Amino acid sequence: MNWNDVLKYAKNNPAPDRRVERSDEEWKKLLTPEEFHITRKKGTERPFTGEYCEAHEPGLYACRCCGTPLFDSGQKFESGTGWPSFTESVKDNVIKYEKDTSFGMTRVEVMCNVCDCHLGHVFPDGPPPSGLRFCINSASIKLIG
Repeated sequence: MNWNDVLKYAKNNPAPDRRVERSDEEWKKLLTPEEFHITRKKGTERPFTGEYCEAHEPGLYACRCCGTPLFDSGQKFESGTGWPSFTESVKDNVIKYEKDTSFGMTRVEVMCNVCDCHLGHVFPDGPPPSGLRFCINSASIKLIG
């Protein structure tokens, strides 16, 4: 996976293995107000405040909303940005990519492809071999075994 793949997927995302769909009211019952704001309303936590910003425990990071495994801790790296950063996802079809032109810039938003949970953004300035930096809100993920 590289930046060209990201741009390709932003135009035509791979199909997920399954779908989870709930109403806002159903999500509000499952999430804290901050988690709901970030995951369902595309919010962003303040840099260097997230639970997983400095975490180094082994395991998988799953979607906070639906539990789908998204990132392996072995692909996590210190980006210095204030958000957990990963070089790749555990599987190509677990991430949904969408062009984001908010705030006067062009970025690529990343979401859980199973439930559309807002995760963060991906940038082409990560370390080798992918060159990618998935910049993820801690409130959008949870560390599982």
